Amino acid sequence: MEVEIKDRKQAWLHAIRLRTLPLALASILAGSFVAYQQGVFRWSIFLLASLTTIFLQILSNLSNDYGDTVHGADHEGREGPVRAVQSGLISLKEMKNAMYLFGFFSLITGLVLIYLALQNLLLFGLFLILGLLAIWAAITYTSGANPYGYLGLGDISVFLFFGLLGVIGTFFLHSSDFFSPVIWIGVSLGFFSTAVLNINNIRDIESDTEAGKKSIPVRIGKQAAIRYNWFLIVAGNLTLGLFILITQDYGALLALLAMPLMIKVGLGVQKAKSSKQTDPYLKQMALSTLLWVLCFGVGILFL
Repeated sequence: MEVEIKDRKQAWLHAIRLRTLPLALASILAGSFVAYQQGVFRWSIFLLASLTTIFLQILSNLSNDYGDTVHGADHEGREGPVRAVQSGLISLKEMKNAMYLFGFFSLITGLVLIYLALQNLLLFGLFLILGLLAIWAAITYTSGANPYGYLGLGDISVFLFFGLLGVIGTFFLHSSDFFSPVIWIGVSLGFFSTAVLNINNIRDIESDTEAGKKSIPVRIGKQAAIRYNWFLIVAGNLTLGLFILITQDYGALLALLAMPLMIKVGLGVQKAKSSKQTDPYLKQMALSTLLWVLCFGVGILFL
């Protein structure tokens, strides 16, 4: 284990995994930047969407800690960050109660968000269903009787919720209207977010194999997963071109300033010989994605 957890406070901080929160906010920022450019941005929507997303991400992290312990993916021989339940400082019951709490928080802020954003009852119902699906997806990734993360379906969920639905949904909540070019930013964010998950799964490939967790790297092998990682990084940057082609907004090209950092991540994952060497690139890919979004926002708003 890389880090020894000494007390309960530290254990809870590890369970929350603060380093994952910037990635969770990336899709909210991207959709909000486009909303601002189109003159439909609302601070109340941005703040509530950000808060709801943070609660959902923490719920997902707690559920992941809980589920991987129950299903055996977290054990003493596992490399990578120490898990809170695995450390013994937090019981399974306490972790489950924390999951209920953050599920409740995300539901309340989500309800307030769509109440303020949408006046149409049909749209309110649609977004309520999407919100409940997001809560369900956060909980059942590695928890429950048949967690979909153990079937290799996590990539699809991340692509949808951290990419397409996150960006398009955020823009729609600001505007109550549809703007087709924002789809391609959602696709880019979907690719980058999936790359973060893929790096995580490459790191955990040995322990996941032992636990029967059929992640994409477990299914296709490490070398193919590395090639898949390159595809996600390159495709995410190429998709930006479709947004630019449709909008003729060349300021969006500023996002490509983050591409060298992503290439560095791709090379690092490719050269890493162990889980310990792979682990830092998980955080670097998440931060590179956030930088990509920030540069994109500056580009479309000021250039």
